[in-house]
Amino acid sequence: MKKCFVPICFLVIILSSCSKDEYIDITEEEQLLVNDENNDTVVDDNEENTNDLAVDSSILALPGSPFNYANILLPDFFLDNDVRNEDNTPNNNEITDNGATLGRVLFYDTNLSRNNTISCASCHIQEHGFSDPTALSTGFDGELTSRNSMGLANARFYENGRFFWDERAVSLEEQTLVPIQDLVEMGLTLPELEAKLSVVDYYEALFTNAFGDDNVTSERIALALSQFIRSMVSYESKFDEGLAQVNDIDDNFPNFTDSENRGKQLFMSNQTRCFDCHATNVFVGDAARNNGLDATITDPGVGGITGNNNDLGEFKVPSLRNIALTGPYMHDGRFETLEEVIEHYNSGVQNNPNLDNRLTQGNNVRKLNLSDNDKQALVDFLHTLTDTEFITDEKYADPFIEN
Repeated sequence: MKKCFVPICFLVIILSSCSKDEYIDITEEEQLLVNDENNDTVVDDNEENTNDLAVDSSILALPGSPFNYANILLPDFFLDNDVRNEDNTPNNNEITDNGATLGRVLFYDTNLSRNNTISCASCHIQEHGFSDPTALSTGFDGELTSRNSMGLANARFYENGRFFWDERAVSLEEQTLVPIQDLVEMGLTLPELEAKLSVVDYYEALFTNAFGDDNVTSERIALALSQFIRSMVSYESKFDEGLAQVNDIDDNFPNFTDSENRGKQLFMSNQTRCFDCHATNVFVGDAARNNGLDATITDPGVGGITGNNNDLGEFKVPSLRNIALTGPYMHDGRFETLEEVIEHYNSGVQNNPNLDNRLTQGNNVRKLNLSDNDKQALVDFLHTLTDTEFITDEKYADPFIEN
């Protein structure tokens, strides 16, 4: 039975996906989805590493053989059916080592912006759980985006596969190309992107290693970026160490303090119902939710995409992994700290017609009635989801050699 989490549920929404602006629409020709039968096939890992082309080592610090992205050894509790069912990796874009390596270079390359100043990593910073420590991010021409950058840890675990706060991208493959074309964020058209990268020397080897030839297409760029992002699995936190020792999330963890165990108990309790929105061992949501930020909707969220009034004020609920690193919180970055987020669910939820029913009691808002010690315990527990190995892992770091 799949376990979930709520009131604090929408707790510190972070995601997966690149930024958040009111993005420009993409034409059907430009929306290169991986479910197209004619998508490029990435070279199989069993074949790709034997005759790889060398990449210019004066520009990129890449290992002689690519890092392991495709076959990361995950703990058993990451392989149960609940977690497997959340995996949104499409059959025609499985992670490969060379595909993710290309994606890593693309992720950090400022050539993906109009004036060579902004990369994906500008708004998704590794030490901050691949999020932005500012409420709104700065685009290539100095303008601010309209929404906060979500963290990318465990972005692959979200069953409906949608991305952005308003879930307008139906897949990660579609999402990766949107910020590049956004007039605030990176400012390129897809033809401009392809032409620009086609004359960058180091991409000849990288595309050949990943796809079998050096043809640069926006579709291949989307595939490679998606592989790199989906490879960002965080599984070495204090929480993971504790769960491995007892193999039951309901038990007290021997490596936890009393307060951390109390926070875990509260998180999973009927009092808070956090477990109802942040599900499984990867702490992910199952759908967009309205978490009562405003009595009067100020940002339509999903409703602005669907046109359905019942969806107004709903936003994606990404994974809570590394949540202590990804503030400020919510789609607009309104809360600076986890303490503020918890107090929102404790006493600050605003009633509105679309408020999620797990935050209501009759016609009113549920009050959690948390003590100060309870609130601190929840903060302490959320800090156990921080994975220092993940935020320092070289294979996710900037590969470019600074001149």
